Amino acid sequence: MFLCRNRKPVISCLFVTSLMLIGWGVAYSVGLVTPGLAEQGVAATAVDERRTLRLGIVPQQSASKLAAIWGPLATHLSQKTSVEVVFMTTKNIPTFEACLRDGAFDIAYMNPYHYVVFSELSGYRALAHQADKKLRGLMVVRKDSAVASIDDLDGSKIAFPSPGAFGASVIPRAEMLTKGMTFTPRYVKSHDSVYRAVAAGLADAGGGVTRTFNSTSENVRDQLRVVFRTDAYTPHAVATSPTVSDEMREILGKALSTLGNDAPELLAPLGMTGLETASDDSWNDVRALGLRPEQAGLERIGTISCPFD
Repeated sequence: MFLCRNRKPVISCLFVTSLMLIGWGVAYSVGLVTPGLAEQGVAATAVDERRTLRLGIVPQQSASKLAAIWGPLATHLSQKTSVEVVFMTTKNIPTFEACLRDGAFDIAYMNPYHYVVFSELSGYRALAHQADKKLRGLMVVRKDSAVASIDDLDGSKIAFPSPGAFGASVIPRAEMLTKGMTFTPRYVKSHDSVYRAVAAGLADAGGGVTRTFNSTSENVRDQLRVVFRTDAYTPHAVATSPTVSDEMREILGKALSTLGNDAPELLAPLGMTGLETASDDSWNDVRALGLRPEQAGLERIGTISCPFD
């Protein structure tokens, strides 16, 4: 049940109403990150007592788009586990990071660097990642731009989703700084916002990843071209908090790893063909980068609450 009074929901009541009006069958799967979540001690509450699993999705795109593509998967997992799996997201990536810090999500889809940090800080345990795919960041410009390569962006204004977006921000910025380039970053909250900003001429270029670039609005995508791709890394992690039992992890792992055969239609909107079982050392390539928290925008994480107020 969604309450609109005396609450500060991450997904607004207007959004929920719009979902109901357009008939999305996933509306009941949309959860709220409510004020005081960490203070209420949800991270210490046994999943078996709540009979609910909170599925937190990194906000690379708008909440409405994430609900539309992840909501049906949450419903599928509910059927497979006999436990209600509730879709949740936050208004921006820094808030999502604060919720990972607090262990607010039982299951979380997080970027590779987030997993490296929060597996150690909050005890998240790897469960799966996208199958047969590596994560590559990319840089886009308008089709009519004179920019031919990343080197031409020295001194430019560049849009990024957030300081901590691994493929879309952390790696491209690191590679430009290694080249001795200067640039003015503009953080715009989501990947889709990056693409729209570049298409509108509000930034000279923008960082993204292949999956979100391919799934952004065709009208926007047709105005852009890719001028740079980063090296490839282990993709986003699906991980569970310490509150999730080994028995539940086994059930979830099987449900996720068989999605490609059992329900490929749920993966297609995510830009995936399958998920495969993963272990903690799957992200050793990211650890080998030796990134510092401040390089990924995590130096202020202690000052942000879940949800951001």
